[in-house]
Amino acid sequence: MSMRSERVGEQLKKELSEVINQKMKNPNIGFVTVTEVEVTGDLSQATVYVTVLGEEKERQKSLEALEKSKGFMRSEIAHRMDLRIVPELKFQYDESIDYGNKIERMIADLNKGH
Repeated sequence: MSMRSERVGEQLKKELSEVINQKMKNPNIGFVTVTEVEVTGDLSQATVYVTVLGEEKERQKSLEALEKSKGFMRSEIAHRMDLRIVPELKFQYDESIDYGNKIERMIADLNKGH
């Protein structure tokens, strides 16, 4: 990943977090946290990793609502950032938080056994 795509990814993370949490009016979007944004070298696509508070059902509803709101988010990003091309957004649930929590629970359970 180039320095430019990393910088754009960091800026996108900040801007998307604000747009999702302050501008979105969709009631299906729960408490969403943008954890990471990976941008392709040519800046044409961005994978937005998110976590959603709640169960699998809330997670699915939020991801679907985010997918449907991509156009709105891209136009917001176009106004906020000085980019010739606003990357195509793809939302993906960030499994790493769940994985980390699972590992912590397993360690805690092991420690209880001693």
